[in-house]
Amino acid sequence: MHADVVVIGAGQAGLAAGHALRRAGADFAVLDGNAGPGGAWQHRWPSLRLGAAHRIHPLPGLPLPAADPAAPASEVVADYFADYEQRFDLPVHRPVAVRSVRRTAEGFALDTSAGEWTAQGLVNATGTWTRPFWPAYPGRELFGGRQLHAADYRGAEEFRGRHVVVVGGGTSAVQQLIEISAVADTTWVTRREPVWRSGGFDEDAGRAAVALVDQRVRAGLPPGSVVGVTGLVETDAVLAARARGVLDRLPVFDRLTADGVVWDGDPGRFVPADVVLWATGFRPALEHLAPLHLRGPGGGSAMDGTRVVAEPRLHLVGYGPSASTIGANRSGPSAVRELLRTLGGDVAA
Repeated sequence: MHADVVVIGAGQAGLAAGHALRRAGADFAVLDGNAGPGGAWQHRWPSLRLGAAHRIHPLPGLPLPAADPAAPASEVVADYFADYEQRFDLPVHRPVAVRSVRRTAEGFALDTSAGEWTAQGLVNATGTWTRPFWPAYPGRELFGGRQLHAADYRGAEEFRGRHVVVVGGGTSAVQQLIEISAVADTTWVTRREPVWRSGGFDEDAGRAAVALVDQRVRAGLPPGSVVGVTGLVETDAVLAARARGVLDRLPVFDRLTADGVVWDGDPGRFVPADVVLWATGFRPALEHLAPLHLRGPGGGSAMDGTRVVAEPRLHLVGYGPSASTIGANRSGPSAVRELLRTLGGDVAA
């Protein structure tokens, strides 16, 4: 199978790119590894309500529908994405897992779960959800309780009456910690002291975050954490949890034991644990691009905006400075415009 441009992934960035390709009249296809619409949103924990979800922005050309803030964000966003695909007649093929991408004389060949696809240009929009990061800590293999990643969290009720150590300083860590603390004893640990933002996330903070992450990817470094720049927003739920002592954070422990966690530098400090929840973030899902040998000495792919410097026919959207929902909206169309210019008369438009 062939399309002049293949978009890999049908989340926020992939759909925004698909919309731009449809408007340009290009020959394209969107390959999505999920069984249904919704991108990573369909996998969010059911108790995450729309009103508490972090900055959902509408896709180009279609406003977000009015919805009950108490409705599960996963359901609302998945329904919205499904409607978007239908309204703009986007050629989404699923479930199609892209296993590897290699160069050809004409462009690229994609080995997928549905056979081989070929394309002259690629827009990669695979996000991070499928690559949860599990940090290495001494004693992890000795711990006798349950360990799970934030990606596997489905709700607080299963932890009722237990002691849960939540590791991580991001938004998901805070949201899950607050939920769990209502039914269980919790301990929160982070590598760095959290920075709280009482005034919300304004444009200046957004520009600062984007500039720093963009600087990293232009230098060929892996994208850094946006939360380190923007800080954590002090919502009403956060203020209530702080009043209960839930957000009295500890520095991260040195090792795990069979029944808890230990700080070697603070003799005698031991916290018993039944569960360790690793809310330690994600890494870009780019393994399928490994045959292209894009990674440089800095550990990442050098970028110029969304374009991979070493391969101008490939754009990464929803990556680095465009990883937010509003960034994905903007990067998808801009990547398409630049890619179609690069391909020139080699594509149908």
